[in-house]
Amino acid sequence: MFGKFMNNYYYGKSGKGDYTKEDLPTTRWQLFWEMLRVRFANLFRLNLLYMIIWLPAMLVMVLGALSILTGLLGEDGNLVANAYELLHAYVQSTLLWLIPAIAITGIATPGIAYVTRNWSRDEHAFLWSDFKDAVKENWKQGLLVSLVTGFLPMAIYVGWFFYGDMAASNPIMIIPQVLLVMIGLVWSLAVTYMYPLMVSYKLKMKDLLRNALLLAIARLPQSVGIRLLHCVPMAIALLLAFFLVNSVYCVLGLFGYYFLLGFSLSRFVTASYTNAVFDKYINSRIEGAVVNRGLNTEADDDFDEEDEQEEQE
Repeated sequence: MFGKFMNNYYYGKSGKGDYTKEDLPTTRWQLFWEMLRVRFANLFRLNLLYMIIWLPAMLVMVLGALSILTGLLGEDGNLVANAYELLHAYVQSTLLWLIPAIAITGIATPGIAYVTRNWSRDEHAFLWSDFKDAVKENWKQGLLVSLVTGFLPMAIYVGWFFYGDMAASNPIMIIPQVLLVMIGLVWSLAVTYMYPLMVSYKLKMKDLLRNALLLAIARLPQSVGIRLLHCVPMAIALLLAFFLVNSVYCVLGLFGYYFLLGFSLSRFVTASYTNAVFDKYINSRIEGAVVNRGLNTEADDDFDEEDEQEEQE
């Protein structure tokens, strides 16, 4: 009984029919909301699976945030005398522990990227088996990407203060200080495309990075927008902490959101966006590649009419 329950939980139930052609959405926006409605319950299941590897990083971030919030205030509720030094130490310690904690997440990220890619374009994907196969095939590239992602925050934080101190006596050192921040920003935009590219095409690491960077630049406003969209839950938590709710509850609430749904929902949004980008910039240039998966388009209508004519002949 328990085995059947777990099988249905991770593999889904059989016998559910797919959309007919007439039922297909006609725009990407319609496709996103329809697939979100259909897959919403499964996103919770996928998130719980993915959270296993994110638990160390989440615990580091939560403990770091709680240490900052509680360690800087004295018994009277005011900042302690050495608040600045304590803040610097807490942030450095948290970022240092985040390097290995975030690095290991790249092992499993190809799995969630593959499953959400398929779900977002109305294609089937078994939650567990397809997740596992994508991890098995792409974990090396995923690990390298996440290692850089985990290392950059610490490098930028330390580099900012290091070059900042040097710039006090030598203004030219502002240049490497700004360049370091720019590298971090560009990477944060490019990483949006890295995992979807990884599970969609057979690319060497250098080609993966090059294509992700080119797409981030070619779609710069949209790349910035999608990255800012992923920051909305944290922004809401910060606003609540400053104006309405106890900050500790906000940290725990944010942890609960990502524990239950946050990662898979974020990946689903990313996949819906990158599917459209890949169709425009990559798939449309590959002979025989299918574009506009999950959409009812005029091109599909023409294609179907030609098939019917050929069958009649």
